[in-house]
Amino acid sequence: MAAVNGKDLNSEAAVPPSSLIRRVSSRSIRNSISEEKENGDAPQKGSFVGKYKKAPEALKSFNLADAESELEVPGTPMTPRTSTTPGHENCTFHHDLELDHRPPTREALLPDMANSYRLLLTGLGEDPERAGLLKTPERAAKAMLFFTKGYDQSLEEVLNNAIFDEDTDEMVVVKDIEMFSMCEHHLVPFYGKVSIGYLPQGKILGLSKLARIVEIFSRRLQVQERLTKQIAIAVTQAVRPAGVAVVIEGVHMCMVMRGVQKINSKTVTSTMLGVFRDDPKTREEFLNLVHSK
Repeated sequence: MAAVNGKDLNSEAAVPPSSLIRRVSSRSIRNSISEEKENGDAPQKGSFVGKYKKAPEALKSFNLADAESELEVPGTPMTPRTSTTPGHENCTFHHDLELDHRPPTREALLPDMANSYRLLLTGLGEDPERAGLLKTPERAAKAMLFFTKGYDQSLEEVLNNAIFDEDTDEMVVVKDIEMFSMCEHHLVPFYGKVSIGYLPQGKILGLSKLARIVEIFSRRLQVQERLTKQIAIAVTQAVRPAGVAVVIEGVHMCMVMRGVQKINSKTVTSTMLGVFRDDPKTREEFLNLVHSK
């Protein structure tokens, strides 16, 4: 599936900062900053570069621009299709933006996906026409679309403006958010719990939106290490807090069902940004809250 719903799954692009409602790559940020330094110009009021330069020192310490570049991976397809996208070389939409161009929906891909599953069953030595497997290719295709529905979601649309002004700078923690994902190395599940904490700076996020951010990135082909960082950067983009902390504890079926077959093993990953990285006491407070019963 090279492209889905107007999104190139093989392209590299960053998640758009929802609070700024823009799509700016980390490269363009760096270029803009360097151009301003060369020209001696002050950043324009309200510009993304201006907001970046005004970011709290704790956030600058982990270099938000470089961190956002970590999202520029196959697991984050946000760039629209272009005339260089396979199958779109002769697409008139890319040469005349007034034309109505509607790429196929994900559901339109079901027949091809079902045929692929049918071929897989045949390769396993099974008979896809026998009663028990007759509808299995279609079911498996629909299930895979559900497991990877995060490809159809963006931070901006999921947050839905649920960002509120609030005069508070105390830690906000939501822990034990259930997470289900698919290992991109073996296409088998891994699951676990996510805990998120952040220190607001005049803006807070609707609590359920933290769980929805987890859904965006977990419902894609993933590795736990990248998933942890993507969640942390997404929260940073949403409300620009003084710091963000994310801890994930996961069980990987690629270790349980195959390979070393260690059924009690768990993988713990963490990402600490801003104050949570720079201040040991803040980090300790978060970890104590996460591990408390």
